[in-house]
Amino acid sequence: MRLTDTQRQTIQNIVTDELGPGVSVKLFGSRLDDAARGGDIDLFIELDEPVKHPAQLAARLSVRITRAMYGRKVDVLLSAPNLSEQAIHRLAREQGVFV
Repeated sequence: MRLTDTQRQTIQNIVTDELGPGVSVKLFGSRLDDAARGGDIDLFIELDEPVKHPAQLAARLSVRITRAMYGRKVDVLLSAPNLSEQAIHRLAREQGVFV
């Protein structure tokens, strides 16, 4: 995993600030490959409760984390009971690593 402990903690702090404790956050995508270089940060966030405005929430999390990562692009994929499941959700759930 190509995130430092400080970066992982920062991500957790921001997600907890926005959504409360106990939310699952996983890193997936190219940042899991220790041999690779560069790339954005792909985060999969699973919630137990429905989300009223998922696009706004994902955008807000992405911006806050991007700023905390000094401009590194961050993509946020949300999973919640009221959101449709796509193939990318299954991939992120299966291959993702907890932050």
